[in-house]
Amino acid sequence: MSETTRQEPAARRDSGDPRGAQAPGALSRRRLLGTAGAVGAAGLALGATGGAGAYAATRPEEPAPLTTIGTGSVPFHGTHQAGITTPQQACGHLVAFDLAPDAGRKEAAALLRRWSASARAMTSGEPAAGAAGPAGGHDTGVALGAGPSSLTVTFGFGRTFFDRTGLADRRPAALDPLPAFSSDHLDASRSNGDLWIQIGADDALVAFHALRTLQKDAGAAARVRWQMNGFNRTPGATPHPMTGRNLMGQVDGTGNPKPSAPNFERTIFVPASPAGGVSPADDSLAWMAGGSYAVVRRIRMLLDDWEQLSVPRQEQVIGRRKADGAPLTGGTETTALDLDRTGPDGRPVIAANAHARISAPDANGGAAMLRRPFSFHDGIRPDGTPDAGLLFICWQADPLKGFVPVQRKLDRGDALSPFVRHEASGLFAVPGGARPGEYVGQRLLES
Repeated sequence: MSETTRQEPAARRDSGDPRGAQAPGALSRRRLLGTAGAVGAAGLALGATGGAGAYAATRPEEPAPLTTIGTGSVPFHGTHQAGITTPQQACGHLVAFDLAPDAGRKEAAALLRRWSASARAMTSGEPAAGAAGPAGGHDTGVALGAGPSSLTVTFGFGRTFFDRTGLADRRPAALDPLPAFSSDHLDASRSNGDLWIQIGADDALVAFHALRTLQKDAGAAARVRWQMNGFNRTPGATPHPMTGRNLMGQVDGTGNPKPSAPNFERTIFVPASPAGGVSPADDSLAWMAGGSYAVVRRIRMLLDDWEQLSVPRQEQVIGRRKADGAPLTGGTETTALDLDRTGPDGRPVIAANAHARISAPDANGGAAMLRRPFSFHDGIRPDGTPDAGLLFICWQADPLKGFVPVQRKLDRGDALSPFVRHEASGLFAVPGGARPGEYVGQRLLES
């Protein structure tokens, strides 16, 4: 669970109510008379203390216009799939599918065609009218009236997908199974899968609508293997854009590679040039040009244990101040870690096993990945502890150069390890974005 991502663009913050600054709950005379005329004085008095009437009395006179949160949209088509470098959304669903026993390459292609058509429509704020299933191909209406809310839908292929579709000769070596780590407590039923979908949106109903539509679209071709639901801070919830916090209360995302960095594209996305290892003559991997590899981990946080630590002790475990995310060596959140600085006792200010030190690219031969997680809370476990933590998702052009070396080092001595449990894992090849008129994965499935 390395330092993760989120800087909220000002353009996506809630614009607020443009009609003026009437105090919450205050009634204009016109509204008061109108309400009294409709329900009577007795009904109004009851409403003031009885819930439904109070809501009716204090709601806006006219529906508020969509805020920037609702109107935000992310194009479905492009060089890369959306949902990788897209700013983190407030709500998310991760779902893996296994192809049906009698489904093969033909059925997989038809499924990806349906999924891509639905995703293109929904990310544009249009009804998903092509869904198959018991609803008869009609949109469920769950998200009626909502804008696209920055919805993204990202598709990936697991290692077993290539065997199921007769495409084993086109499976990338980068999809070789991840090594075992001593901190793993993995549940096989919630790991891996033939197909993987990441859904993100800034509105929970929009995200659910996409999830439900894609589940219906699967029809008889595939069944759900596992599903996980997550959340982040809603854009506009802070007075200015800020890096997000995880459920431990830590600022989480400061150390992510920046799109402005010269090597960002090569670090995160599979290049199409010979220098990147994918040449035009290498047809077996050409379909991954512009794509990326996603490592997905369900990491439960032992919050009861973590919250027993004092704030100074938590800061020592992480290597950063809890209040603002700045390194313990001083500065602001974006100040580089001074890994050589020692204190009056001669010991490193940022401890040798501090999470920030161990996961820093400078301490891992430059290994870098783009972390883009969601938090989760799935209720209370039988022992009374919260079933909560991080749906860790990281992106890189090669997991053997990104996730694996960093996780190996964390596995050997991260001070944070006693407070987390890795409970599920998956690795997926996420092809490049579909061109207009294409479906995701077409260059693989029709090659």
